Amino acid sequence: MKKIFKQIATIALSVTLITVFTNCEATKNVNNKQKGAVIGATSGALLGAILGNNIGKGGNGALGAIIGGVVGGGAGVLIGNKMDKQAQQIENEIPGAQVERIDDNIVITFDENSGVYFDTAKFYINPASQTTLDKLSGVLVEYGDTNILIIGHTDSVGNDANNMKLSKNRAMSVNNYFNNKGISSNRLTTNWYGEQSPVGDNATAEGRKKNRRVNIVIVPNEKMEQDAVNESNGN
Repeated sequence: MKKIFKQIATIALSVTLITVFTNCEATKNVNNKQKGAVIGATSGALLGAILGNNIGKGGNGALGAIIGGVVGGGAGVLIGNKMDKQAQQIENEIPGAQVERIDDNIVITFDENSGVYFDTAKFYINPASQTTLDKLSGVLVEYGDTNILIIGHTDSVGNDANNMKLSKNRAMSVNNYFNNKGISSNRLTTNWYGEQSPVGDNATAEGRKKNRRVNIVIVPNEKMEQDAVNESNGN
């Protein structure tokens, strides 16, 4: 999976270790099951680095209950297989997307360099972004036993309150776009962090482009988990 830039000091060591193990040639192309032993100990830190360093302090509240835990045993292997397949299909359909497999989840980062982006102080879905979201919508419809979390972010231009509102509007724009493409609102959850969670340097134009982004997290729903448990038990 493709490397995501990380700059959260409190978990820098954990993130560095993950980057070394998951992006070296020996492990770059292995699936989630094979990487589990490497990722397991610090996956929480990596997920926090990707989604934002203030998880639970913005938007709709803590994400832990939405993302959930990791299913173990045979059921976990079956879920891992399905999520690996879905992640690979997303990469094939949208080469510019940054896709990470973290535990049972798929985390996608879209910024101005990777297909879905927002102009400064804007939240509408422009034509270029629509093309990318159409491709992703097709995959999400195909894999219906998942839920989708959409997280909005901004750069540091403007004040905190306006940026928090702007990040909410960005997340809601993507949410509504998916809904109009036939993805049930029951599968969709939004969250937003304003300018709180930069992944680029806000002092530079390139860094600000990276921060005007949305993250999309795809998680197994209860049906996928129960089906995997039943299948692993021979039912």
